[in-house]
Amino acid sequence: MKRLLQPFVPGVALAFLAGAVAGGCKPAQAPGGAAAQGGGGGGMAFQVVAVEARRQPVAEVVSLVGTVMPNESVEIKSEADGVVQTIAFSEGQSVEAGALLVALDETKFQASLQESEASLELSRANHERAQQMFRDKLIAQQEFDQAAATFRVNQSAVELRRRLLKDARIMAPFAGTTGARQISPGQVISRNSLLTTLVDLSVVKVELSLPERFLGQVATGQKVEFRVDAYPQERFSGEVYFISPQLDPGTRTALLKARVANPGARLRGGMLAQLDLSVRLRESALVIPEPSVIASGDTNLVFVVGAQGQAVMRPVKLGLRLAGKAEVISGVEPGEKVVVEGVKKIFPGAPLKLSGPESTAPYL
Repeated sequence: MKRLLQPFVPGVALAFLAGAVAGGCKPAQAPGGAAAQGGGGGGMAFQVVAVEARRQPVAEVVSLVGTVMPNESVEIKSEADGVVQTIAFSEGQSVEAGALLVALDETKFQASLQESEASLELSRANHERAQQMFRDKLIAQQEFDQAAATFRVNQSAVELRRRLLKDARIMAPFAGTTGARQISPGQVISRNSLLTTLVDLSVVKVELSLPERFLGQVATGQKVEFRVDAYPQERFSGEVYFISPQLDPGTRTALLKARVANPGARLRGGMLAQLDLSVRLRESALVIPEPSVIASGDTNLVFVVGAQGQAVMRPVKLGLRLAGKAEVISGVEPGEKVVVEGVKKIFPGAPLKLSGPESTAPYL
């Protein structure tokens, strides 16, 4: 019978977790040292390698691709027109929240503020005199209201000029690392001009699109692991903290975010994250080596070592498969031995001679 491999299903991975039951397979001997009867073997036993079906934890893992994003990221822009007087940061510098980044020439802002403050003082004096005269019934209500309104307008003008003066000094909104400088000292800039960027990489986020079929198996607080091309030998771990309540109607996926600690700022915004997300865990799944499975059309078969040391063919129903392992739903019992090497040369009823523990080690 020709042995076929079952196609691998992209995106769904099988992870066999640590803590599996340890043990080797002892060679089975036929009674009297001879091969068991049956199957036209001509008295010669077939040398095979057989491994016990064992129970162990198994997790279904979804392989997805996400993007690393900084914890916070902002473009630093000017809120006022002016001339760049001071650039207080260096490119790639770590700055604290509230640190001065850029200062514009404040001369015109200060002059405008002084003008508004002078107008405010005059309107305050007029307002106070109008109050007294209104109490003495020397002026009409309309004149008093006009003086009061002028005073309030000048108050607002002073507050506006103070804010404009404050806008001449651009501060860091949070602690982070500055990006490339987009301006030079003495440069005339307009409102909304880009000065630099600021990113916080103390913590990063991994964002990805989760297919709808896995949505019910993922929850906040769940652990994720991923790799990035910059550090191919390392695995980073994080925790899911956000799952979008709304799916994208075009792709039928939900936005998922995981938070990852980033000491040393090794992970950078924009990196591609190759992520493994555990969506289902079975604590006691029955597992056999993948090479023992024979695919015949829609049926999967295995050779089991019978009680008398003969080959017994069994149809099996499989669950998850990957990385040299296959989960058995039915067809094999825990502790039964399945043939993993020598499958092509045996047949139902063939007498078997089992190899020693050193041959089974690669499959344990």
